Amino acid sequence: MGRCVIVGGADISDYNSIGCYLREDDYFIFCDSGLKHLYELKVKPGLIVGDFDSHCNPRLEVETIVLPCEKDDTDTVYAVKEALKRGYDEFLLIGVIGARLDHTLGNVSILLFLDSLGKKGTIIDDYSEMQIVSDRPAFIEDSYAFFSLLNITGTAKGIDIRNAKYPLKNGQIDCEYQYGISNEVLPGSTAEVTVSEGKLLLIKVFRS
Repeated sequence: MGRCVIVGGADISDYNSIGCYLREDDYFIFCDSGLKHLYELKVKPGLIVGDFDSHCNPRLEVETIVLPCEKDDTDTVYAVKEALKRGYDEFLLIGVIGARLDHTLGNVSILLFLDSLGKKGTIIDDYSEMQIVSDRPAFIEDSYAFFSLLNITGTAKGIDIRNAKYPLKNGQIDCEYQYGISNEVLPGSTAEVTVSEGKLLLIKVFRS
């Protein structure tokens, strides 16, 4: 099965860059006000979900799930859970990082949720690419300007960073002291990050 792309309602300023990440066989779920990106993304939705409190229901000839306004799951979380029911293992989330910090942090936590299920999740915004590093190594090419490792849950131990300006051996990062910000890949190299215990949020920052 292909990849599921979840489209949220946060602003996207560079559709061309986002388009470079999209695949022909992607399955698109548009969440409520994420529909404002439909024309610019030039893709066909497979599913539309939302309570339509921030965008009108377009009533397209597309499967649409209308959600109640009062619920525990945000439209984005519901979309992810629905895609999981349909058998998707890989997720790309776009339009989910924006001015609403509460929604932004909630959407970042979706990466933790997917990782706990053994699924692959990535968030792309106008500035960066995000993923969780846990039981598998992560690699960062030198095409990125910077990369940061943030702990957003518990304590991460046994952290190794190789081929970077600031290497680390058997390190530990907890939520109270975030010292893994703005590292750089050595020119001509590919950095590698591994974690023996816990999880880290890897943010790869694009070149300006």
